[in-house]
Amino acid sequence: MSYESTLAHLEEHGQGHLLAFYHQLPEDQQSSLLNQIKSIDIPRVNRIFQTAIKADKDAAEDESKETLEPLPSSDTASTTDPKVAESSVPKWKETGMKAIREGKVGIILMAGGQGTRLGSSAPKGCYDIGLPSGKTLFRMQGERIKKLDQLAGGEKGLVWYVMTSGPTRKETEKYFRDSGFFGLDAENVVFFDQGVLPALTNDGKIFLQDRSIVAVAPDGNGGLYAALRQPLPDLPGNMSVLQHMQSRGIQHVHAYCVDNCLVRVADPVFLGYSIEKQAETGAKVVKKRHATESVGVLAKRNGKYGVVEYSEMGEKEASMKDPEHPDELAFRAANIANHYFTLEFLQKMEALEQKMTFHIARKKIAHVDTTSGEAVKPSQPNGMKLELFVFDVFPFTERLAVLEVPRSEEFSPLKNAPGSASDCPETSRKDILAQHAGWLKNAGCEVEEGCEVEIDPKVSYAGEGLEAFKGKKVGKSVIIDSVDLADKL
Repeated sequence: MSYESTLAHLEEHGQGHLLAFYHQLPEDQQSSLLNQIKSIDIPRVNRIFQTAIKADKDAAEDESKETLEPLPSSDTASTTDPKVAESSVPKWKETGMKAIREGKVGIILMAGGQGTRLGSSAPKGCYDIGLPSGKTLFRMQGERIKKLDQLAGGEKGLVWYVMTSGPTRKETEKYFRDSGFFGLDAENVVFFDQGVLPALTNDGKIFLQDRSIVAVAPDGNGGLYAALRQPLPDLPGNMSVLQHMQSRGIQHVHAYCVDNCLVRVADPVFLGYSIEKQAETGAKVVKKRHATESVGVLAKRNGKYGVVEYSEMGEKEASMKDPEHPDELAFRAANIANHYFTLEFLQKMEALEQKMTFHIARKKIAHVDTTSGEAVKPSQPNGMKLELFVFDVFPFTERLAVLEVPRSEEFSPLKNAPGSASDCPETSRKDILAQHAGWLKNAGCEVEEGCEVEIDPKVSYAGEGLEAFKGKKVGKSVIIDSVDLADKL
């Protein structure tokens, strides 16, 4: 686009100020600014802003009219229920394994964040939580995929779509290459970037970061949906992720966040459950620990599926008991950002996005004043960043499957700095080692108190394949990287 056509386009949509300093810029910066503006869908930004502002106003006015209901029991199942574990889990697992074996499953990893809270500028997936093996989050998850491929016995292999961000893309790709893609076929690992949206004034004008750069910010993990549609130069014919999935025959997608060290990547039980329920979308949940735990819960809001944040729920609802299970909270399905989608549903997202509401985050946004040309560093929030969350699609699904799983087996997030009371490297490490010791005990192996046991993913994906350790005893800390080690115990 030329300067003239770009200016006309911007002025048509009320954003002409973005070229206020164009004629003062060197030629290379002029070109860079025009290219950045070309990459931004200005009408979409304006539409998102208007929808977000209206929803914010409506929510404030209609707060008293909102209705919250627990999920209906027909939409949920729990692997912690002994009857379900015995009768249904094996069947779901086989259904999921069949889909994997036939090459119908893809995996989306949301890994755009840095380990800033952990004291690291590296991608969070590169973080070493202190396991005896030194394995990082990326390595553990990649090796679990490799093991699952072997268990399923398919020919194509699972495809891992890794969503990065501008600050993490190069380092993430380098780490994967230097690690030999953790034993996976490099062609089955596809990188793509999380989207960004311009930062806006309170009346919807786009900020300039400086005279030649538009101020942008990540659009939240729900930006995943738009990112899936973007052409990728690394793929044949510049295909998008969605087009690549279709070309590979993928029908079912598991999406999760990188920071959960216990995640069962492409869990065949969860896949099978969602497939048999003929769900469009699915969510794994864990049981909320207590009424005041700071977690969002899956529920029905005004008759539609959704995630209700802990700050949005009153004390009465949070403490409500389930009439059918008086010892349980009614609103107990804690969201853990672990989801199932059909490809067909993901392909509908472009149309659905026009109905979805982005969340407004009021922020202090440094910028250049387009009138005076002076740099501004505000001391108070002066604008907004717009975000979408992965679960914002739930109100638009007709068939949602929710599977409750044991927290100790499947959820230990890494969010806080070392030494924190919870959700930190120490708790992640402790939970992994406790899980692995439990797997050995379930296999009939005695593990002495105080012994640290780490089981390599190539030995076991989820506690299976440990029969050789029955009747054995672990008397010292050990990394089990082969079943042959059982003979030495």
